[in-house]
Amino acid sequence: MGPGGMVAVGPFLFLGRRWWFDSWQEPMAGLSVHARPAVKVGIIFSTSGSYATIGRDMRDGALLAVLQINRDSRYPFTLEPVVVDPAGSLDGYRNSCEALIRDRAIRHVIGCYTSSSRKEIIPVIEKYDALLWYPSHYEGFESSDSVIYGGAAPNQHLVPLAQWVLPRYGTDLYCIGSNYIWPWENNRIIRQIAGDCGGRILRERYLPVGCVDVEEIVREIEGLRPDFVFNTLIGESSYAFYRAYHVLGCRDPDFAPDRRPVTSCSLSEPELQAIGGEAASGHIASSVYFQSIARPENAAFVAAFQDAFGAARVTSADAEAAWIVTWLLARSLRAAQSSAIADVKRALNGCRMEAPQGPVWIDAENNHAWLTPRVGRSTVDHGFEVLWEADTPARPDPYLARLDTAQLCDQIHPRGPRLRLVGQ
Repeated sequence: MGPGGMVAVGPFLFLGRRWWFDSWQEPMAGLSVHARPAVKVGIIFSTSGSYATIGRDMRDGALLAVLQINRDSRYPFTLEPVVVDPAGSLDGYRNSCEALIRDRAIRHVIGCYTSSSRKEIIPVIEKYDALLWYPSHYEGFESSDSVIYGGAAPNQHLVPLAQWVLPRYGTDLYCIGSNYIWPWENNRIIRQIAGDCGGRILRERYLPVGCVDVEEIVREIEGLRPDFVFNTLIGESSYAFYRAYHVLGCRDPDFAPDRRPVTSCSLSEPELQAIGGEAASGHIASSVYFQSIARPENAAFVAAFQDAFGAARVTSADAEAAWIVTWLLARSLRAAQSSAIADVKRALNGCRMEAPQGPVWIDAENNHAWLTPRVGRSTVDHGFEVLWEADTPARPDPYLARLDTAQLCDQIHPRGPRLRLVGQ
């Protein structure tokens, strides 16, 4: 605890609900940060509550980008972050978002992890003609002119997961998730894909967000013996489930991760640390980013993140996505020479960046990002081994309008050579 109740976190000082940088006094190529006008940016993530691990990662990804932008003299402005923690409360998201926009005249808001929080603040964003920079992977089936979707759409995380898992482990699965829209929609999609391939959802269960009472779920899985488990639990609920599933695997080798893995579209490196020990190892995750990606841009990102927040910290898809949307915002502001929403969105269409994961840009038709899908397996050192990655970024398809399961079905159930009748 610093003087006057200030808390130091890496290069940042936290004062109540606002963040300042202790490095802002440094000159940058003869240009002081204070000589440039500041653009206020709202940052809304739950850094307390049941999914605080991810909220902290997303907040810190955004703040790292702010720090780097403010040190870069090529930008004729600085970003002034105003950070709030809704603590997982939907009322907190709505009220804090309204206060940022109405009371502080902020027009650009970076934030939200859960889809329920995003849907809670979109009406506020639209009411005041602001713009939400949403960095989280999500379930799709949404498109708002007031949102820039920087995280993965379902064709960039769920479809690649199904394509990788179903041919290798089987088509009968058990779905367990937290009780809100992200799990509901993801389970609906994977039910369709598995069903098209002759598979079944043996059971679909939901727990309240934050619930860690998972023993009955694990007993049911043991009795049903699915080919794999599809997990859309979030936060502490998910960590408790992985630990309980590991105990089951130790008791019954048929539930070892190499036989019946837990699969996910949200499992990340800091969550592996939160799960702890061998319980975090051997499970399958689909993501557009893993810390283990061998790219110079990623090495620089990891080094900068650890320099800012501590050598023990790990990066994640969530931190990277928040970092990306913050940089895209800054590049759009610079190109537009304006913070007006219409100007920034026009300028955004020309912004393309080499992110840690690979090339990233926003699709002008649907406000979603082109991203590179990957599938990984968690390791004993709380990282991921990349098992598969796409050759190029995938076009976002939030409504799965181009989903075709025929090729996957043929891969699972080969129909043999086909005869073609030729007219005489």
